[in-house]
Amino acid sequence: MDESERRNSGDAKRRKVLGDAWVDKSAANKTAFNTDFLDLITRYAWGEIWTRPHFDERTRRVLVIGTMMALGQWDEFRMHVRAALTEGGFTPDDIKEILLQQAIYCGVPAANHATKEAASVIQELGLK
Repeated sequence: MDESERRNSGDAKRRKVLGDAWVDKSAANKTAFNTDFLDLITRYAWGEIWTRPHFDERTRRVLVIGTMMALGQWDEFRMHVRAALTEGGFTPDDIKEILLQQAIYCGVPAANHATKEAASVIQELGLK
């Protein structure tokens, strides 16, 4: 696969996982400063890793949500929780189970904050 094919594949996967509206918003915020970085993540995070056949998309979503919680990367956490709920077929109960599982391995403070962040996303989306 050449870089152009990887970029196209990555863009398609990113749109499938995050939704067109999110990707279009990101594209609208491209600048001379961040264009190279956005191209890098499109080609490699989305075009190389998310398209690998071993894990299905649902498993990858669980891994990313748990990892973002562990690292305390709350912007990315919220983005992936929102995408899981709106694009990935996850329910609030699915998100709750990820957070409970991760509470044991990441610690209660991280889980406490993740629960607040996820609850905020769920409320914003009008879910229960």
